Parts: sequence; C-alpha cells; structure tokens
Amino acid sequence: MQHDTTILLIEIGALLFGLGMLGRIGRRFGLSPIPLYLLAGLAFGSGGIVPLSASEEFIGIGAQIGVVLLLVMLGLEYSADELVDNLRAAAPAGLIDMLLNALPGAAFALLLGWGWQAALVLAGITWVSSSGVIAKVLGDLGRVGNRETPVILSVLVIEDLAMAFYLPIATAVLAGSGLIPGLTTLGVAVVTVVAVLVVAIRYGGEISRFISVKDPEALLLSVLGLTLFIAGVAGELKVSEAVGAFLVGIALSGPVAHHATEMLSPLRDLFAAVFFVFFGLSTDPADMPGVLLPALGLAVLTMLTKVLTGYLAAKRAGIALPGRLRSGLALMPRGEFSVVIAGLAVAYGVDARLAPLATAYVLITVVTGPMLARLPDYQWFKNLVRKRMAAQAAKANPLPAPE
Repeated sequence: MQHDTTILLIEIGALLFGLGMLGRIGRRFGLSPIPLYLLAGLAFGSGGIVPLSASEEFIGIGAQIGVVLLLVMLGLEYSADELVDNLRAAAPAGLIDMLLNALPGAAFALLLGWGWQAALVLAGITWVSSSGVIAKVLGDLGRVGNRETPVILSVLVIEDLAMAFYLPIATAVLAGSGLIPGLTTLGVAVVTVVAVLVVAIRYGGEISRFISVKDPEALLLSVLGLTLFIAGVAGELKVSEAVGAFLVGIALSGPVAHHATEMLSPLRDLFAAVFFVFFGLSTDPADMPGVLLPALGLAVLTMLTKVLTGYLAAKRAGIALPGRLRSGLALMPRGEFSVVIAGLAVAYGVDARLAPLATAYVLITVVTGPMLARLPDYQWFKNLVRKRMAAQAAKANPLPAPE
C-alpha cells in the first residue's frame, strides 16, 4: 500500500509539473494550453510512451471535478434573470444548432451503413459543443466579458439542457428497454432541471445570504461542497453534472459570487488541466489511424456548421460581424458529452468502429478549435473583417451619383 501511494505521488507530481511547463510554453507562443494537455494525455495513456498506471483512477476523478468547476465558474458570471432572458432569446438559435449539427452526424452514420442506432449516437456526438473546453478558451482569451459571450453561453446551456432529454432517450433506445422506462427516466430528468432552475431563480438571493463571505475558508468549502453535491445529485438523476454545476453558479450572486470566483479560479485551472489530460489518457493512439480520414471529414463539416450556428445566433442578438465570427469559432470544440455518448454506444454494443471514430473526431475539434478561436485576435484577420464591413456599409449606403 505504501509503495502504491509513493508511486501515485511521483506520477501525479511529475504530471502536474510537466503540465505547468507545457502551459508556460503555450502561453509564450500565444497558444491555448488545451491541445498541449491533450497531447500529453495521449503520450502517457494506454498505448502511449509511458502509461500512468497508478494514477489513472485518481486523474479520472479529478477530470470530473474539472468539468464541474469549469461550469460553476461560468454560472457565477451571470444571474438567474440573465440566464432566463438569454434562454428565451436563444431558443431559435438552439433549434438551428440542433438541425445544423445533429443531422450531419446522423447522415454520416447512415451513409457508412452503420444503422439507425449509430445514427442516433453520432447525431448527439456532432451536435453538442464542449462547455468545459469553451469555458477554458473564453477565459484564456479574456473574452468572458465580451458582448457575444452571453450568446455563446446561451447556446451551450440549451445544448446541456437538451442532453437532459437526449441521454435518457438514447439510453433507453440502445438498451432496448422500451418506451415506458425511457419516458420515466426522461420525466425525472425534466422535473430535476425545472426544480433546480426554480430554486436558482426564486431563492438564489437567500442561498447567497446564507453563505458567509467573512470567512474565506468557510466560503470555499461551502461553495465547493454545494457544487459537487448538486452536480452529483444531477448525475444520479440522469441530468448532466455540468448542468447541475452551472445552475449552482447561477443561484449564487452578489459578494458571494465575486469572492467565490476569486477563490475557485486556481482550483478550476488545476482540475481543468487534469480533465484535458484524462481525455487523452483514455485514448489509445493505435485505434486512430483507421478512422482518421472519415473523422477529419466529419470534423471539418461540423466545425463549419458550428461557425454558422454561432454566426446566426450572434446576428439575431444584433452583434456586429467580429463578434459573430468569434461566436462561431468559439463553438467548434466537442468534448465531454460526445465522449459520454460514445461510451453509451460502446456499452450497448453499437458498431465497434464508432468509438475510435468519435475519439478521433473529438480530438480533432478539441485540438484545432482553441487554435482557430484565436483567429479574430490576429491583425490580418481583423483587417479582412474591416474590409468586409466597409464593403457591406458601402453597399448599404451607396454614394450619390455626381450631377
């Protein structure tokens, strides 16, 4: 036991130190550290250079905490009223998002002859963006306060809430358990989401006043404990842990939200890095070559449809062209939900090629997405956008012909 503990400490210590160095290298060259964390996970996971056998379970738990912390921090940025207003405004964008991004995945599976069950699974994989990755990217790029960010978050929240409906249905279909058990699971998920939303909106102020900001230690433990508890309960009720954590952040307001943001930020950064590493650890590089080409084609297609989704959603909100492009580019990465959905397919014996395809697909979008999200920050890209805006303005307001 003592030997196992020392090996665990060595592996975790070396991994965290290495991640720190990778993060420093990435920021020195103006890159998001997310792709580097993922590649580190691939290098040390199953089939990698040096497998981390002793610490994989520990890293898996840390990865779950990382997703929860990323989402509660996003929730802390917005009030319950802002959430409801954004959801109402973004409902049409959510429908467009589903049509543009779920249908290509379903069609792709059918074209490959994988059957309608695989089509249902691949539709979910290509539909939902990664809230965890996007939250990290927005923070890294300093865009949390941008005007288009509420639009991005609204699309993400609609997707996460939609998963509360999709996952029970997909599970029932794949398990062949029938209509009644599937509807029962779906009903529990819907009631849970509505109940948490009502509590967040009506009693968020009381919850915040109950948590003291005078004692930093008590504040940290209370907010972290409440977040993990609600996320766990949400997961047990077949609702996403991410949705539960986000709604906890929404429920907290005022000084509590401000101080909690400051105190949880280092923990978020730590466990978020662990989450991205774990995703790489769970992937065997040997499974990738055979599905790389179809995964690349699917990734290119659905990354473009995500850009269109964000563009249209931001346009409906009255945001100018640069913000529309930032919205679309930010939404490209897929992540935790796609992995969960692919895991369901594997558990219930859907086509064996689906798992490596989903893994390669998610890795492509997660590695390239954060890089492409930086495009609007480059001067040459800004110049192109300005020329485009100037051309549109000239077309809309032509100069009068000389007399």
